[in-house]
Amino acid sequence: MRCDLHVHSLYSGKCTTAFLGYLCRESYSSPQEVYELLKRRGMGLVTLTDHDSIEGAEELRRCPDFFASEEVTCTMPSGTTIHVNVFDVAERQHVELQRRRRDLPALLAYLGEQQLLFSLNHPFSSLTGHRRREDFDWWETSFPAIETRNGHLLRANNGCATRLARRTGRVQLGGSDAHTLASAGSAYTEVPGARTKEEFLTGLRCGKGRVRGEAGGYWKLTRDVLLVTLELMRERPWALLLAPLAAGIPVVTLLNYVQEAAFARRWARISRHGITGRSRRWSARPVPKEASV
Repeated sequence: MRCDLHVHSLYSGKCTTAFLGYLCRESYSSPQEVYELLKRRGMGLVTLTDHDSIEGAEELRRCPDFFASEEVTCTMPSGTTIHVNVFDVAERQHVELQRRRRDLPALLAYLGEQQLLFSLNHPFSSLTGHRRREDFDWWETSFPAIETRNGHLLRANNGCATRLARRTGRVQLGGSDAHTLASAGSAYTEVPGARTKEEFLTGLRCGKGRVRGEAGGYWKLTRDVLLVTLELMRERPWALLLAPLAAGIPVVTLLNYVQEAAFARRWARISRHGITGRSRRWSARPVPKEASV
């Protein structure tokens, strides 16, 4: 069974990049469009991981092969920002996650209490800003899973995340991080033998998941940024006045990947031998016999 564990819809809100938040959304894909496309591309299960929102789930709850998730914007004790995917979330849990997201210890305590599966997303990407050395200590001791194949990150960035997950014995997950329909399902996680959502999630907890699909690349990112720009112009016709600026998008995406590569190299060197040397394996709850895969 396959599932793209990192995908966005129009409910991800405004773009978080500088002044673009005043102009465009993170995504213009409707939940129904995302669902139908992912099913056509072979996903046995579908979820949405919108930024700090599960609104998109309301349109898909009737689908038996859908479950609600979200990408929580979390503040580390160091003051830096990370993205954390939390899977199979109920409405009341979403409310509590949002209430605790600026207090990592409180958030982690709640996630453990609720026995929710969660993952650290794109740890070696500059997407969420700078890092601190102490951030890695939290990652190595407190997160059960790490996203090791992000469909919009370079192979090198994903490779750094893979090495971190292997060194610390963490579960590896994959997802497209798609903000457009064109990229949805381009990376995903597969649990061989799983037949239901419960078996799939149990398989992930047990480390039986396998990341599949493609990493990111210059042309892929450039295409998706252009697609988002076209959707902006469709939604707001006055934005056509900005069309000449779209010619600069290939330059911007190139500079982005240069920055991403440098960011990954720097922090890979720092994390290679661990920060405190006290990494431990995540202890998941016991797996019920009826849910084993």
